[in-house]
Amino acid sequence: MDVIYRIYKLQKAYGERQVLSIDALEIFRGEVLAMVGPSGAGKSTLLRMLNFLEMPDQGAIEFDGVQHATGAEVPLELRRRVTTVFQRPMLLDRSVWENVTFGLRLRGQRDAKNTVQLAFEQVGLSDLARQRAKTLSGGEAQRVALARAMVLRPDVLLLDEPTANLDPYNVGLIEGIIRRMNQELGTTLVLVTHNVFQAHRLAQRVAFMLEGRIVEVAETEQFFTTPSDPRTGAFARGEMVC
Repeated sequence: MDVIYRIYKLQKAYGERQVLSIDALEIFRGEVLAMVGPSGAGKSTLLRMLNFLEMPDQGAIEFDGVQHATGAEVPLELRRRVTTVFQRPMLLDRSVWENVTFGLRLRGQRDAKNTVQLAFEQVGLSDLARQRAKTLSGGEAQRVALARAMVLRPDVLLLDEPTANLDPYNVGLIEGIIRRMNQELGTTLVLVTHNVFQAHRLAQRVAFMLEGRIVEVAETEQFFTTPSDPRTGAFARGEMVC
């Protein structure tokens, strides 16, 4: 399969605390990869590094053949091919429409009205386009964040707990949007989630992280039915892992 990210000998520490130590990981173009593991396992840190928001202390992340390592600047045209939707979406105190089109305006794209309207339809927010973003519910705000990502047509979408604390209705809507982006647009998705059921529903592969390390990466069915590491099986069953 075509590899879009290649990680090797990656090290990251905050002060004396080692938060990531990953010998190797490949992420395939067009796949949905779920990252699961207990809190503090390093999942969100890894996601920030995949979006070039933090530099490795050692090792490197290679994105589409371009290496991101200590002291290496990632070109803007590559950075723009990766977008992140965070657990708590950061919205401007403006209309929903202005929030969704913000990234397009930064890139000088003024003629994307049809693309924006289609995104509104896909996330079910057409009736709220002129509403102030600060008045939205949590689920609506998350859908705005997804629409803002969709209109940019990124090669990679990184999702950090995108449905945490949302009701089942909004969880279903957001999972449907994520699935369509992958299937219809070919977007590579890396999903950080504590919800193993969500990982099972959405991902083609699942990676289990523990104490900053990748314990196991496997096809989804294998991950949940015949994992190679007993700690993976224990986590998937909802048991304590140490």
